[in-house]
Order: sequence, then structure tokens, then C-alpha cells
Amino acid sequence: MTRESAGQLWPSATPPSATDGRSWDLSGIAQLPRMRGDVRALLDDTVDEELRDRLVLALDEMASNALRHGRGRVRAAVRRADSAWLLEVSDAAADQPPTPAVGRDPSQGGLGLYLIAELSSAHGWYVQDGTKHVWAVLP
Repeated sequence: MTRESAGQLWPSATPPSATDGRSWDLSGIAQLPRMRGDVRALLDDTVDEELRDRLVLALDEMASNALRHGRGRVRAAVRRADSAWLLEVSDAAADQPPTPAVGRDPSQGGLGLYLIAELSSAHGWYVQDGTKHVWAVLP
């Protein structure tokens, strides 16, 4: 799995249309527990516990990647996309596409993007107005 090309795993593509949801402006890793709690509360009555856990895990991975490797303001969002959920995280590192670890021992970490790809039915990234957007759709 970790020998796959990063470009093939995270294609440049725009996400599907999405409607109402929630977003968070994040400036540090310490804000992630609050975001996770907010996501759980938002989805409490609308999805089963297993899907809620997958959504929280994927959004947390995406947001922590942006906070660690991105630049500038980080915004994380979860929105409804037909019969699925769209997770999207943006940062100012428009020149740095999502880069999964390639050829790395799994014990060294760096497998979050692979995990998100496995959990999602579609995923990708794009740049708009100098901002990088990384997204995933979870059914």
C-alpha cells in the first residue's frame, strides 16, 4: 500500500456539490478535540455510531495534516452531499499537494492519507484562489 504513487492516490479533482453542514477555523492541534466533539454532536441523531466514528477520524486526520504541513489559516468542514458526507479541509499551502508516505515503514506514521482514501468513496484536492482544498466523500 505505501508503494503506490501519491499522484494516483490523491488526484487533482473538485468535490461533489454539498449543502448545509458545519465548519471550523483552526489555528492549532489543541482545537481538534473540540472539533471532534462538535462533529459527534452534529451527527448524533443522523448517522449510526460506526459512520460517525469514521467521519470524525477522517476529518481529524485531514485537519491535523493541514495544521502540521499546511500554511496559514486552516478551515475544516463537514457537509451533506446527497446520500453521503463531504469532508473538506483547506490551507494556504497551494503549492503542496497531499503527499502520502511512499515506501515508508508503517511504524513511522504518515499513513493518514491512505486511511482516508480507504474510508472514502471519492477523494481529491484542488486549488482555488490560492487556497488548497483537500476533500473526501464518505457514504
